[in-house]
Amino acid sequence: MNALVFENIHQIAHTSVADPKILHPTDAIVKVAVSAVCGSDLHVYHGRETGLDAGTVMGHEFAGQVVDTGSQVRRLKAGHWVVSPFTTNCGQCYYCRIGLTCRCTQGQLYGWVQNGHGLHGAQAQYVRVPLADTTLLTFDAAMPPEAALLVGDVRATGYYCAVQAGIRPNGVYAVVGCGPVGLMAVIAAFELGAQQVFAIDTIPQRLQLAQQYGASPVNAALQNPAEILQEASEGRGADAVLEAVGSTNAMRLAYQLLRPGGVISSVGVHTTETFAFSPVEAYDKNVTFKIGRAPARQYMPQLLEAYFTSPYNTTAIITHRFALQQGAEAYRIFDTKEDGCIKAALLP
Repeated sequence: MNALVFENIHQIAHTSVADPKILHPTDAIVKVAVSAVCGSDLHVYHGRETGLDAGTVMGHEFAGQVVDTGSQVRRLKAGHWVVSPFTTNCGQCYYCRIGLTCRCTQGQLYGWVQNGHGLHGAQAQYVRVPLADTTLLTFDAAMPPEAALLVGDVRATGYYCAVQAGIRPNGVYAVVGCGPVGLMAVIAAFELGAQQVFAIDTIPQRLQLAQQYGASPVNAALQNPAEILQEASEGRGADAVLEAVGSTNAMRLAYQLLRPGGVISSVGVHTTETFAFSPVEAYDKNVTFKIGRAPARQYMPQLLEAYFTSPYNTTAIITHRFALQQGAEAYRIFDTKEDGCIKAALLP
């Protein structure tokens, strides 16, 4: 089959690799209808995360159709339309039972093979899914595969970010970073009852979409976000800041925007070894700090169902679509945000 593989920093190649096969009786093979490039893929692309074997098939976002199942797969049949969270889930361990599915003791992240061990990704024509019955969710054929794909990662991550922020109707909220996850966090904040959400970024196309979703756009290159949040909150600051970038600058801004006693909810994938604010600063502001990988599988059933009643066009974030063989160009354009690129989908 054809796939996008990691070769080296800034080197993603479209090549032919072996078709995935059933390795365990709980596996399924999915024919990929659509995959996507995620912001966290860029950590590997730029070498901020290291250890990935050359030749690893990239990607952890996909939707498609089941074509084969292992002997112990009971719930899924060939032809079912399915979407996956970005990690596999056993559904039985302590963490799966409490809803922290992203920390499943048997879970694997798609697109991460290190020293020969791991799970190849989904930027390919086919993908192997371990623990298929408890990982994959079926979706109605009336739902576009692109919409389902978003639920498996950025939609669920944005929703988790808003949940962790403790949204209340009368609060003042800021979303730092209006990439795909930040835009989904804007939507989720309103879904959870927020009435006042400020969307902070420096890219006009992202701010325009945030405004379409109902947020008040703040261009940090032209405006002072802290002054705007102070003015909106009688001088206090934001009740919660939803940080969706994963950088030191974004985290520092989140701290600066927050009122004393407020919440920072951070779902951006951080790769630095230190925090952007000190324990002293956190203490002096009584900060509640929540950070970590989203348990996407936990939220996916309700978000798939919500698609048919939601007033929000989530797929508007997919601004660019590429054939799989254009994968290297897709990574470049997504990375540089060329031509207003917010999210890049890949079509096998």
